[in-house]
Amino acid sequence: MTRQEFDKMTQEGVVLLDGATGSNLMKAGLPRGVSAEQWVTEHPDVLQELQRAYVEAGSKIVYAPTFAANRISLANFGLESQVEQLNTRLVKISREAVEGRAFVAGDLTTTGQLMEPKGDMTYEKLYHAYQEQVRALANAGADLLVAETMLSVEETIVALDAAQSVCQLPVMCTLSLEADGTAMYGGNAVEAVVTLQEMGAAAVGLNCSVGPDQLESVVRNMKEAATVPVIAKPNAGMPSINEKGEAVYSMNEDDFARYTKILVEAGAGIVGGCCGTTPDYIRKLAQILGLRG
Repeated sequence: MTRQEFDKMTQEGVVLLDGATGSNLMKAGLPRGVSAEQWVTEHPDVLQELQRAYVEAGSKIVYAPTFAANRISLANFGLESQVEQLNTRLVKISREAVEGRAFVAGDLTTTGQLMEPKGDMTYEKLYHAYQEQVRALANAGADLLVAETMLSVEETIVALDAAQSVCQLPVMCTLSLEADGTAMYGGNAVEAVVTLQEMGAAAVGLNCSVGPDQLESVVRNMKEAATVPVIAKPNAGMPSINEKGEAVYSMNEDDFARYTKILVEAGAGIVGGCCGTTPDYIRKLAQILGLRG
């Protein structure tokens, strides 16, 4: 996908993303304390069933489960030498699932490590880790890229820099923002939009953190500063932990769809769901937005 093709798609109307991957994989048996990326390569049917359901619900873009398949994060599991293999395999699994009915986004995320001077992570180390992953994603056939659940504007800049240094795929960027628009480790919603769109991001927005009922003013502020589409991919409300130690999210499909429609009215042009959402949430969202019957 070229940037021109991405822009044309977003100009034609609201674009529907997929919903959660991780929380649904855990429901399907993903154990705690293992590499989700490696687990999916060993259980591809679980992921493909989920992604097919998202496409059938109306998703036009699904995220390949390459979330933490960078050298730094994979080192936590002794898998740092498998960056290319894992990203290649995971994109292939997703492409087989969607069968050309949706675009596949190669997924990058935070390493969770603070950058200098707040922490020990250097720009160079992070840049090269993202470069390596993006190169693998592009070579594997990802249609576009997404840097998601980023915890600061600064690390998102590094991811975008790295991506643009090795390929010309459109890059969507979303930060995990609080209800007041601030990012956990630095920056805010408006700063993210202004900085990242100037650097060449194809779309900028938010994902994870809170439910859509808390994000109307954040989306509205981002839209006022945006020259690119604004993304909203919130959680299914706020989680509580049940007696089994599992996260249970507070918002049902109907409420999620209703509040996310308000985010569209506030200016979001690309929407989907994050933690706690399922294909049923995306189906309801597609229906309320008039994207399908």
